[in-house]
Amino acid sequence: MPLFSSKNPDTAKLAQVKALVLDVDGVLTKGEIIYDGAGREAKVFSVRDGLGLRLLLQNGFAVGIVTGRMGPALSARMKNLQIRLVWDNVSNKAAVLPDLVQAFGCQPENMAFVGDDLPDLPLMALVGLPIAVADAHPQVLAAASMTTAAPGGAGAVREVCEAILAAHGLWEKILNGYRTGK
Repeated sequence: MPLFSSKNPDTAKLAQVKALVLDVDGVLTKGEIIYDGAGREAKVFSVRDGLGLRLLLQNGFAVGIVTGRMGPALSARMKNLQIRLVWDNVSNKAAVLPDLVQAFGCQPENMAFVGDDLPDLPLMALVGLPIAVADAHPQVLAAASMTTAAPGGAGAVREVCEAILAAHGLWEKILNGYRTGK
């Protein structure tokens, strides 16, 4: 079972999660943006986080992105992960909640949201399980019900995915599948 840092996982809340919503910069990435000489943007994503998201999707969970930025790097990564529910260029993340409810077919109390910075606070306040990455802003850490041991872009999302799968009784089955090659 994955370990969380200062705020231990709430298994009961994790077991209610049907949909995982993520910020991008600082959560799926380390919060750094690289620009080349032509002004093209590049981002670095963790493949471990990617596998965690694939496992969630393969096991019937909804996954969506709500981010304040947009760009081709994000589009390419989401296409690769087959995450189709992406709200980008969002200035007020709480305003997206009705769209999330409709797209996921579940209520806010059945959603987890992982954030790292001040623009994430409004949506964190509306979901059943607000989660902060380890290196989140202090106000985000204070608003979170759970905090990951890993920082953003370095396995934090994988931690959350594994915790959700474990709370739903699926993690051991997944591990056994990898152990046996089935």
